[in-house]
Amino acid sequence: MTTTLPDTATDLFAHALRYENRADPYPYYTRMLRQPVTCMDDGTWLVSGHREISQLLHDPRISADRLNPDAPKPAARSLLVLDPPRHDQLRRLVTQEFIPRIMGMRDHLDTLVARLLDAHRSDRPGQWDVVADLAYPLPVTVICELLGVPREDEAVFGSLARRLTRGLDPIDTQTEDELRELQQAREELVQYLEGLIARRRAAPGDDLLSGLMFGTDPAGGMGPVDLRVTLGLLLIAGHETTVNLIANGTLALLRHPDALARLRTDPDLATPLVEEVLRYDPPVQMSGRSTLADIDIAGTTIPRGARVRLMLAAGNRDPRRFPDPDRFVPDRPDNTHLGFGGGLHYCIGATLARAEAQIALTALARRLESPRLLADPPPYRENAILRGPEQLPVSFERLGPGERTA
Repeated sequence: MTTTLPDTATDLFAHALRYENRADPYPYYTRMLRQPVTCMDDGTWLVSGHREISQLLHDPRISADRLNPDAPKPAARSLLVLDPPRHDQLRRLVTQEFIPRIMGMRDHLDTLVARLLDAHRSDRPGQWDVVADLAYPLPVTVICELLGVPREDEAVFGSLARRLTRGLDPIDTQTEDELRELQQAREELVQYLEGLIARRRAAPGDDLLSGLMFGTDPAGGMGPVDLRVTLGLLLIAGHETTVNLIANGTLALLRHPDALARLRTDPDLATPLVEEVLRYDPPVQMSGRSTLADIDIAGTTIPRGARVRLMLAAGNRDPRRFPDPDRFVPDRPDNTHLGFGGGLHYCIGATLARAEAQIALTALARRLESPRLLADPPPYRENAILRGPEQLPVSFERLGPGERTA
């Protein structure tokens, strides 16, 4: 039976967001690429082409702020929705504290991955959940260590993260109950973060939170509102996207046994392979922007004050940029994907996320013998924007002893 896909941008976007299409939204993205820049019925502009998305990500006339450019802005604003100069000031403070702390972490990441796999080591056939047992606990442990968050608090912020990330999806995909739940989760997060900040202010450490609070930047440390908002962003974004990257990468390997076999014997393949996962099945599917001026692009004009939806996952499958874009090529050359966005808002944690995924996938390839998906497609999370499996149950003949992967 052949499924007929809709033709209009509005219908394509709506279908791509539906949960029943979460396991494979890519046919809708492919159809979007027939018209890489188009306006939907509600006035939002849909941009799906790789070249056009790249152009807009580097255009100073486009804003990360989803609100109308003339609308009053609330006091608490995260880096994700700030424009220069305030974005640049806060990003500098975060970068100079964050980057030195992640340099030289590969040995530690290797140890963490080995520890997580050792907990399930077996010389007999068995099964486990890649998400619950590796893809989730690895980045959570790392971000807790970096920020100085007690690991025992994971149950608190983990629950809040799952509730809050649903709020990233378009509002018309959420029920009234979900919107009320979102507001409650925001209030709970504020209370949690304020308590965490108060404890660290009383007893500073050598962690990222202390650095942001008492940093040596000539401009001084962050104020209380910026600190709270930035801490919340790093705590949630610092692990949610990496969970999806590792899970999506594992899923790609299990669906492409030749790539899995190559990675098992050639750990250097991990570097280009993770880049291909970021292109082929990115953890962040789309991003919102608004225009500060009229922008001429792809033979049309996006007017000032328009909302824009950058379809990153569609751009990653653009045949004008990538030969045979629907094929997973673990050593694909010239792979300028949009998996970490681009321009001023390029992901701060990209280096860390890459390292976590490279080490985790290499370890899985080496240690899991005869792995097999127990559900294909697996059950997916509700989120459309931060898209990844909720669970990834896998069977194996043996989960062998570890070797160093870094």
